[in-house]
Amino acid sequence: MKVEILYVDACPNSREAGERVLAALASVGRADVEIEYRVLATSAEAAASQFAGSPTILVDGVDPFPAESVADLACRVYRIESGLAGVPTVAQLAEVFRGR
Repeated sequence: MKVEILYVDACPNSREAGERVLAALASVGRADVEIEYRVLATSAEAAASQFAGSPTILVDGVDPFPAESVADLACRVYRIESGLAGVPTVAQLAEVFRGR
């Protein structure tokens, strides 16, 4: 399994996304999976990727939380049980990883 986090430097949620991905991987017994981080610095880079706002988490090249791709270097919002947040929950991520 390949996990990649696409982010922009100005987004405060990229670090927490990485921490939650690590916790979710550990919870499903996949602590061996490495996370690749890719910073996007231009709108052209964002438009050329599956970027849906920062952070975008890709699993095997697919966004498990479908959203429209954007060319803007902006933060992303995820829907979680309690409303909206800048990152998915560990439980949501673990559910994604269980299926892989």
